[in-house]
Parts: sequence; C-alpha cells; structure tokens
Amino acid sequence: MSFAAQLAADAAAVQARLDDAMATFGVTPVVQAMRYAAHGGKRLRGFLVLESARMLGVAPQNALSAAAAVEALHAYSLVHDDMPCMDDDALRRGLPTVHVKWDEATAVLAGDALQTLAFELLTDPALGSGDTRIALVAGLAQASGAQGMVLGQALDIAAETAARPLTLEEITALQAGKTGALIRFSAEAGAILAGVDPTPLRRYATALGLAFQIWDDVLDVTGDAALTGKAVGKDAAAGKATFVSLLGLDQAKAQARSLINDAETALSAYGSAAQNLIDCAHFVIAREN
Repeated sequence: MSFAAQLAADAAAVQARLDDAMATFGVTPVVQAMRYAAHGGKRLRGFLVLESARMLGVAPQNALSAAAAVEALHAYSLVHDDMPCMDDDALRRGLPTVHVKWDEATAVLAGDALQTLAFELLTDPALGSGDTRIALVAGLAQASGAQGMVLGQALDIAAETAARPLTLEEITALQAGKTGALIRFSAEAGAILAGVDPTPLRRYATALGLAFQIWDDVLDVTGDAALTGKAVGKDAAAGKATFVSLLGLDQAKAQARSLINDAETALSAYGSAAQNLIDCAHFVIAREN
C-alpha cells in the first residue's frame, strides 16, 4: 500500500475509534463541539503511532486506541490554541474555529473534555498490560504538559511581548515542546507497545518534529490560505521571529531537508519495515497544509 493510501486508511481507522468513543456522550453543545474539533485533519500523529507499532510487530488493532488518544489530545490543543487569549485564529482546516462556531466557554470545555478523553482511551485493555498502559499515560502526560506542549505554548505567548525576538536556539527549544513533544511521543508509542528500546524512534521523531515546524514557518510565508485551511502571514505581521525570519527561506528549507535525512538515518536498522515512516518524513516537507 502506498504512503498516501496508508495515511488515509489510518486516518479513517482513528476517526472511527474517536467516533466510537464519543458515541454515548449525547448531543450537548460541548459534545457537538468535541466531535467537530476531532474531525478531519491529516492524522499524522495517529499515523506515527500505528506505523511505529506496525513496524515493530504490533497489530494495528492493538495500537488504535493509543493513536486515537494522541489525536484527541492534539484536537484539544488546537481548540485552545485558536482562542483569542492564545493565537486568536478564526479558521482551522478551512472551517470556523470552535470558539467562532460556538463560543469561548464551549471551546474551553470541549478542549478540556477531549484532553480527558485521550487518557480514557489509554486505559483500553487492547493496548496491553497495566504496565504498558501506565507507560503510555505517563508518556502522553509528559509530552503534553508543563514539560512539553504546554511549556512550548507558554514560551510562544511570552515571546509575543518580549523585549527582543527569540534566537534560533530559543525557537528550537520552544518548538521542541509546542510541536515536537507530541510528535515524539507518537512515534515512541509504538516502541512502548512493543516493549522495545524507543531510542531510534525518538531520534527519528525529534528530527521529524523540528522539520515539521520549520515547514510550517515556510508555509506561513509561501502558503495559500485556501490550501493551508488557516490564515497565513500572521507571524510576519506580528513581528515574530521564526525559522524563516532567522535563517531565510532557502536556508530554512535546506535545514528541513537535512533534518528529514537525519530522520531517515535514525531508522536505518529497521530496513524496509520502516518505509512508511520514511515516506512520512518526506511528506512533512512536501505538504501544502
């Protein structure tokens, strides 16, 4: 199966698992907003969970709840990031953001509920032993909390009113939390499920996560809002330091390509079994959204 077909198949499986998990939640505005926020997108993080697990011999059905958990957590982060007190975006995936379609209170609660759903999904016995599930819970909590994604978002907000633009080193550290930590956990989840050393997947995902963010900065400069599904040019308008503003467009692209080569090298020991993950890495710097 080609990478594009596998990505689509994994996305559909993750969507079905999320729909199943929310099937008994009712039809309150908060639940409607949860379903709205958890629908669509590339499902790249869920793909990383499923494909890292598949590469290591774990059946997809025994990794699916972990993939859905990561996507529920990611959806919560987008709902909150889009709010006026954070990034203040009106569009996500070409549609009104949750606080625009409903209201701010509903957006806060929908995000909160998606976050707790993520950890509920990680209790699924299909994921393995109690020790395995605890390791997944701990890993996702660390990746998404005050040492990971939340820290990165806090640093990003602080940078907007800082007396000077961030340095390249500071932006790299910021993005290692804001974007990279959840991507890193997603790839490592396969190793946790398989009970093997996560180091090669950690190296792969660290390079992949940074390349992903660099390419987001590239798209903010070169992208078309109709293709990206969200506003472009916001970073430049706000005077924010980005990989593109510090490196220049051509050097930023070159750095992203170098990181993808690093990601591919990290998986060399797995041979052809890693092809889907390698293809995913190259997709990250070829995407238009």
